Amino acid sequence: MKWLMLSLGIVFEVLGTICMKYAEGFTKLVPSILVFLFYGISLAALVFVLEKMEVSIAYGIWASAGTALIAIIGIMFFKETISITKIISISFIILGILGLEIFD
Repeated sequence: MKWLMLSLGIVFEVLGTICMKYAEGFTKLVPSILVFLFYGISLAALVFVLEKMEVSIAYGIWASAGTALIAIIGIMFFKETISITKIISISFIILGILGLEIFD
């Protein structure tokens, strides 16, 4: 259950970050409201996860998985530049997440 809740927290963190892009400096009402809603849900999920998981593990996975997913989404959907450095760096983030999960 903790992994499902952590996954939901990550998904809502990513949705909140995507809405930040569309909020255009909080000038667009709906995306601006969604930023707060999605981040609120994300943080609530993380709070519940912390009852069952160490904060260093839970937060590390939550933050790094969100970062890696947003980097990938930026490249795929927002036409951000891609480079070998970005690919290697995202790979290191993913390896770090796996290391936290496997060696916990």
